[in-house]
Amino acid sequence: SVNTLVGGNFIPTISDIVRKYGPSKEAVEKAIYKGFNDILCIESGGPIPGQGCAGRGVLVALELTGKYKIFEQHETEFVLYDVLGDIVCGGFAQPIRHGYAQEVYIA
Repeated sequence: SVNTLVGGNFIPTISDIVRKYGPSKEAVEKAIYKGFNDILCIESGGPIPGQGCAGRGVLVALELTGKYKIFEQHETEFVLYDVLGDIVCGGFAQPIRHGYAQEVYIA
């Protein structure tokens, strides 16, 4: 979670915002929060509990930020994906499996 970077607050997730507004560029932009030291923070979120795969929530966030070139638009120099490692369907592997990351570090 990015809540430490945003002052201990929990921010709305891309999943929640897209469920409310639809999968538009404007909806994705609503999910971007500026945190400590001007770090841009996004929470991917996931399905409503008990109604789907959390790994799919990670993939949707990756697809939408890629589709709308969010990182390029904000001239991002570095992107860090902090994803759950305990997602049964392999959510932790989504960034590398779909070409969004070149390296993975497990801590």
